[in-house]
Amino acid sequence: MPGPESAPRPLRPATIAVTAGRPPHGPDQPMNVPVVLTSTYGATGELEYGRFGNPTWSAFEEALGELEGGRALAFASGMAAVTTILDLVGNGGSVIAPRHAYNGSLTALADAESRGRLRATLVDTTDTEAVIAALQADEDCALLWLESPTNPALEVADIPALTAAAHELGIRVVVDNTFATPLLQQPLSLGADIVVHSATKYIAGHSDVLMGAIVVADDEVHGALKGRRDLAGAVPGPFETWLALRGLRTLPVRLERAAANAADLARRLADHPAVEEVRYPGFGAIVAPVLSGGADAADFLVRATSLWVHTTSLGGVESTFERRRRWKLEPATIPEGLVRLSVGIEDVEDLWADLEQALDRISA
Repeated sequence: MPGPESAPRPLRPATIAVTAGRPPHGPDQPMNVPVVLTSTYGATGELEYGRFGNPTWSAFEEALGELEGGRALAFASGMAAVTTILDLVGNGGSVIAPRHAYNGSLTALADAESRGRLRATLVDTTDTEAVIAALQADEDCALLWLESPTNPALEVADIPALTAAAHELGIRVVVDNTFATPLLQQPLSLGADIVVHSATKYIAGHSDVLMGAIVVADDEVHGALKGRRDLAGAVPGPFETWLALRGLRTLPVRLERAAANAADLARRLADHPAVEEVRYPGFGAIVAPVLSGGADAADFLVRATSLWVHTTSLGGVESTFERRRRWKLEPATIPEGLVRLSVGIEDVEDLWADLEQALDRISA
């Protein structure tokens, strides 16, 4: 006689990325959830109208939610997700955020502050004691915003320690997990309340989708965020969501290759005389060398290669780079010579040869 069935073993992330959000197995069942192009549903059901839900969104949200360990919501863009989270902060409340972070997030905070909506305090999130002191000193703080690693400085925060301190004061914690992805870091398991992604980047992974996502563990917070999304109409198109889900399926293999390339390039860059410093947290696929020649050297580098693409986005299969201080709103504490490299999945020898010839010309 067969014994009692044992509990199924939890699936590993690479398997979840491939299997989650699929239709049930069965004869003539499709392998993929289709693109559902509709604005209207029959009445008295759960969806009712296209702004409130879509089966293609649901499949993407199921897959990303399983990877992050929570419930996901798809958004029209990363910034739509960011500003929806900021809507949780009441009028007159305050947000403590990294001094170095995604420029769009910092701009959204500055815009809200200029309108008197909230107050933003920017801190060095690598200094755990200083961040905790800022939390304790701000009676109006409603949200601690973290990026780890930060964009573009690649600083790493102590998420468990900062989350524990914030929760003691009744403060929610959000973590932008775009750079790490749920394969390298799951902030909800470290105590965070909300995770945000620019799904445009590694999640979709092919530089062809504009999308964002939020993942939460708490049903009440999920309901509040979904309500804001539905009301504002910050929803993605079904086809974009389908593309993002298709990209998510290959995230493990893409990230593994890109991260291996990034680690190799970080080592080589550190040995080149044109490079003053290499910022690399030891994981992920973003590397930020600081050129000793400053802005002029960095501007030359992004013009003098043929394989690397000079562009502001990141996280695709192709390798891209830019000097971040070319943007007027980039914090002045970011070095002029810092070049953010988004390392792709090409052959690392070709990537290095293209960089090296440009760096050699700078040294000469």
